[in-house]
This record gives sequence, structure tokens and C-alpha cells, in this order.
Amino acid sequence: MRVKAKGGQWHAGSRRAVVLHVEYKSRSAKQRSRTADDRLAESVNLTVAIGLHVVEAMIAPLAKPAPATLIGAGKVDEIKSICAALEPELVIVNAALSPVQQRNLERAWGAKVLDRTALILEIFGERARTREGRLQVELAHLTYQRSRLVRSWTHLERQRGGFGFLGGPGETQIETDRRLIGERIAKLRKELEAVKRTRGLHRQARKRVPYPVVALVGYTNAGKSTLFNKLTSAEVFAKDVLFATLDPTMRGLALPRGRKVILSDTVGFIADLPTQLVAAFRATLEEVLEADIVLHVRDIAHEESEAQKADVLKVLDELGVDEEARPLVEVLNKIDLLPEETRKGLLARNLARPDGPTAVSALSGEGLESLRLMLERLLGSAEQTFVLTLDHADGAGLAWAYEHGHVRERANRATGIRLRLAIDPQYIDRFLSRYGHKLVFEQAVRKVS
Repeated sequence: MRVKAKGGQWHAGSRRAVVLHVEYKSRSAKQRSRTADDRLAESVNLTVAIGLHVVEAMIAPLAKPAPATLIGAGKVDEIKSICAALEPELVIVNAALSPVQQRNLERAWGAKVLDRTALILEIFGERARTREGRLQVELAHLTYQRSRLVRSWTHLERQRGGFGFLGGPGETQIETDRRLIGERIAKLRKELEAVKRTRGLHRQARKRVPYPVVALVGYTNAGKSTLFNKLTSAEVFAKDVLFATLDPTMRGLALPRGRKVILSDTVGFIADLPTQLVAAFRATLEEVLEADIVLHVRDIAHEESEAQKADVLKVLDELGVDEEARPLVEVLNKIDLLPEETRKGLLARNLARPDGPTAVSALSGEGLESLRLMLERLLGSAEQTFVLTLDHADGAGLAWAYEHGHVRERANRATGIRLRLAIDPQYIDRFLSRYGHKLVFEQAVRKVS
């Protein structure tokens, strides 16, 4: 089945590519939450994200995998004819290929072949900016390439993005020296462990300041980075392409009543995320495991929004994110793309059901105030209220209380400055250690009075 875009092309890139989605007929009904056309469209978008010019896209129904080429001989010949006519440099196969299958297809079609994992890894290699992100992607790449025929391993030391799947020096394929690959993997794992320890120290440092962490998660291109930028006035790279954000970013965010939280932007998820990437990015996604609240950002205007939701929840479950341990709240983004009546209905629901899914447009800013209020309610529900009376001369103690707690009320009395404080349970011991008997649980105060 061939699918043509208007004008016969999807992107005016410089390198031509053919995209082939392999549709297994044996997929279960649950796996078929996405149609073959939708999965092909996502594959095209992934290809465009790496700057390729898609000249043809098609679906290959598959009843039984062929050991040598995955797809049947008839489909191999059909694509061979297309390649002869269109002369693409690459053929993207939206499926997992063995090294032998990849080699045989390249010989048959006279073009470089990338499977889904290789394509995603190439995108990740170009998008990663921080040292941690590059280490994680390189580890995933080496794990994938370990048993494959590759050109050489000299690209491991290159500084530019990507991993050479798309071409570059040394076009003839040779067997990689497994010992060198193994040594590099071991070194990367040690470096990532060091990064993990550093991030752990940073988390411990944040715990010394009562700023809760709110993590953004969601399907790739759901608008997480745009939402992050809008809320925090940051300048994280946000573009309408898949996997625009790969490196974790954290910024402070002030809620309506002045409470401060730390907002964390994370890598987007995708259906059939390569297992190597889930493992390699575990250090980055630990921010989600440590978060006080997880905001699941959904592209509510996308026709596959429900299927994307299922994919995200599956990855979160694999990571060990326990919904009972912390709130997991849906943020229905991109309402600006919905019909006017639907958009207004969702915004009205924000007010009627303030603790339910919150509808927003990260682009226009609609619904963001409801989101901030919802975060404040969720964080406030876990707090306990205390009364603290300080001497008028205790300026340092007063400043500390304001910095580490949420002051609800303040009254200047003859006996001193009386504060009514909301304190997160994990910081109560620190307040007790500093103020001792001066800090009194509000319920006890009311019973006495």
C-alpha cells in the first residue's frame, strides 16, 4: 500500500528517503489502538525530524516474517523498483531489523537502510546537548550496534551530533572490534554512574530547601517544552518536531500565592521506544521518580491522543512510577487547535472540576492560571499548619521561616511576631530542630484555646 503526500513530498530536505511501515497482521487488538496509516505518519514525522526529504511512504502488510529480509520477496522487488526510479539515499523501515536483514535489504535496494531503533538513535544523537545526554545516547547506540556490522568505531569520538547511521566517512562496513566496544560501554556506564551520583547530590541539596519538584512527562511533541517555557519564562528549545527536547531542564516556578516549586522538563516518550533508550535514559527519568507531582502533558487535539496516553503510562509503569506515591495529573494541551465550542467546554470544566484534568494552551496561555491553582491545591493538601512565635529582634529566624515554609498569616503582637505556617511534612523536623517549643501544631493550639 503506497501513500502519497500532496505534491509527492513531505519535506524539502537535501537527502531523499523512502519510508516503509511494516504492519504485522498478528498484532493484537490492544496493539492496534493505532491504525497502520497513523503509524506510517509517525514514521514519516520521525524521518522529517532528522532533516530528510521523504519522497515515498508506504505500508507493507506482513503475515509471516522472512528470516532473510523480514518482508516478502514481492515487496522487496516493489521497493527495489521504487528505489531505481526515485534514487533515495536511505530507506527507513519502521520495524526492528536484524543485522542480516539490514545487510540483505541494502544490497537489494542499493540504498542505506535504517530500522526504527537506528532512526530514533540518530535523532537523539543530534538533539542531545548536555554531557549527560550525550553519554546516555552513546551508550544506547553502542548497545544497539554491538552485534551489528558497522563501518568503524572512529565516530565514537566525534563531537558532532548523530552517530553516522545516515552516512559519513568509511562507507564500507566492517566488523566492529567487540573488545573496544565493550571497553567503551564499561567506561560510559562508569561515567553515567558518576552523573547519577551528582544528580543525587543535587536532589539532596534541593531537599534542604522546601521546593517541591513537578515533572512534565508526555508523548513526544505534546508541547511539554512550550508549556515549560510559558510557565517559567525559560528558553528551552521548543519546535513542532519529534524529540525536540532530550536533556532534562529545571527551572523555578512561583505559584499564585507565592509558593515556589521546581519544574522539570523531560524527554518525550514514543510508541515502541527502543529498550536500549529506556535503560540509557533511566538516570534522566529519575527526576520523574523523585517528583512530588507528575504532570502528564497530552496533545488533546491529536487524533491518536488516547493511544499516546496509553504509551506514556506504559513507559511510566516500566520506570516504576507509582501513581499512589505521588499525584499524576493530566494536562490537556493544544486546546487552541480544537473547535471553539469544544475549547470553551474544556475551559469551563477547569472551573467546575478543579482537581480533574486541566485543559490548557501552552501557545496562547489559556488555562495556565487554572493549572497553577491546581498545583497549589495539590501541594497544599499535604502540608501541615503550625503556629510560630518569634522575638521581634529575631530577623534571621523570621527570614528562615519565610524561606523554608509557606506563611499563611502574620501578626505583630506584644509577645512577638506570630506566624501561621504551612509546612511540608518532610521539613517539619528541620523546623522543630531550629525553633523547638516555639513551633506548635495548629490543632493543638485550637484545642487549648
